Amino acid sequence: MLLLSVVFQVEAQDLAGKRSTSFQPGVIWPDNNGVHINAHGGGILYQNKTYYWFGEHKIAGGAGNRAMVGVHCYSSKDLYNWKDEGIALSVSPDTTSDIAKGCILERPKVIYNKKTKKYVMWFHLELLGKGYKAARTGLAVSNKVNGPYRFIKSYRPNAGKMPFYPEGTPESEKVNCASPATKSDGFFCRDLPGGQMARDMNLFVDDDGKAYHVFSAEENFTLDIAELSDDYTSHTGKFVRVYAGHQTEAPAIFKHNGTYYMIGSGTTGWAPNPARWFSAKSIWGPWTYHGNPCVGDGSQITFGGQSTYVLPVAGKKDAFIFMADKWTPKDAIDGRYLWLPITFKGDDIEIKWLDNWNLDFFNDKRSK
Repeated sequence: MLLLSVVFQVEAQDLAGKRSTSFQPGVIWPDNNGVHINAHGGGILYQNKTYYWFGEHKIAGGAGNRAMVGVHCYSSKDLYNWKDEGIALSVSPDTTSDIAKGCILERPKVIYNKKTKKYVMWFHLELLGKGYKAARTGLAVSNKVNGPYRFIKSYRPNAGKMPFYPEGTPESEKVNCASPATKSDGFFCRDLPGGQMARDMNLFVDDDGKAYHVFSAEENFTLDIAELSDDYTSHTGKFVRVYAGHQTEAPAIFKHNGTYYMIGSGTTGWAPNPARWFSAKSIWGPWTYHGNPCVGDGSQITFGGQSTYVLPVAGKKDAFIFMADKWTPKDAIDGRYLWLPITFKGDDIEIKWLDNWNLDFFNDKRSK
């Protein structure tokens, strides 16, 4: 594994100084220092005409998925070339800390609160030495986009709160904790007093400034979409369950022409599986399942990757990039990034593999 890490870093350094003008999914992606970008399970914040990429920092050797460093940040003006901004959130040397070195800290996302002028980071957190039992969400904040971020707390969301249901929802589809109808309902009721499990996650800020936390709950059997407070640092208690009972993770949510879209995956550990997508006219649903958005060779394994974020491209109409990670758990630092354009077919979406592409794709009539 060490030899593999050395080889791929040499490959990245060979590309150093060569300014990129396109995306090459699955290929080594060097930063301004010639080092492969280290921001796995990440998300993007667009702020002050700059893109900021936050993701899990991995190390070579046997650490696997444990967080030994923290959350890495990169910046870019064009999405092709990235500058290393350093570690935005560091894990703690204190073994009693929720974010102690060696914990599992996954899928960090950052949003900006215009009222408080704070940068707010949420992430999936598993406590040191506890495997995936804790299933918490973690919160950190900063006055600067690239950090340092200060860890605030971790917990399970919406303790004691029942889901919100869109008008017209049949009683048979509502959770009844006196007699749970499904395994998923049983997990929900089990966790109701202490809060719902919160694993793979994402954040979404709507046009009105309202922010939402999307996460896998109920042993990954269900996705929750939960409203955040006005300052984005807590949950209001209002949330909906999406595709209950069907084991969905890796949610990535976005909005186009008044319709909400969400892409996710099945649950097959680190092995890739078919992506799945949903749509709704309201963030509160009802959400409709549509199957696999990927088409062509490799579509049944999402081209070897798993969704992490959908990026709206600033200044371009109908331009959204599907961001996925190609996980390599035996040598996590060698994980690759698969960025592909989303094509709209009316209200439907489609994702095809491209070996090499750039943002001019969105100027082509075929992408409309």
